[in-house]
Amino acid sequence: MKTRESYDGAIERTLFTAKEIDAAVQRLANQIAEDHCRQPLTLVGVLKGALYVVTDLARALAAIPDGPSEIIVDYICVSSYGNSARSSGEVRMLKDVSEPITGRNVVIVEDIVDNGLTLQYLRSLFEERRPASLRACVLFDKPYHRRVEVPVDYVGLQSPDQFVVGYGLDYQELFRNLPYLAQLRPAAFKEG
Repeated sequence: MKTRESYDGAIERTLFTAKEIDAAVQRLANQIAEDHCRQPLTLVGVLKGALYVVTDLARALAAIPDGPSEIIVDYICVSSYGNSARSSGEVRMLKDVSEPITGRNVVIVEDIVDNGLTLQYLRSLFEERRPASLRACVLFDKPYHRRVEVPVDYVGLQSPDQFVVGYGLDYQELFRNLPYLAQLRPAAFKEG
């Protein structure tokens, strides 16, 4: 079990502050609201990483006067990492959405896009379900190791080519709750 001191000591540096992330979420909300002005919208957060961003995004959208006419928040859970710092490349569905998306305006909300495989999988899965529109929103884009080209309609911030944690992103289920994005010290990978 990590103590507060070891948790803090595992952080090499802050990459994006909570304030910078909040500003990026607001920019994303403004862009999504412009595209879905007075239309119903379903946000599908990809668990577990997008938990914070989809929540903050839904709140920001609700505060925009000419935004979506209604907002449904749903979640899907997929995995390609397990407890590793590298994706296996195989995407497995752990939990599907609760509500049908056929005929709905859908925005897939991801915490980060790295190799693109998860988002490609989700786009393909959802396109088969015939939504009225389908877009993708990612808070952090990390294009350095992209294995597939996948459309991303809304991008918050570009992540450096580092393993990052915080604001939903984890290392072995730790650090998700940090309100900022951080880089871990190399020793943290050995301790974990």
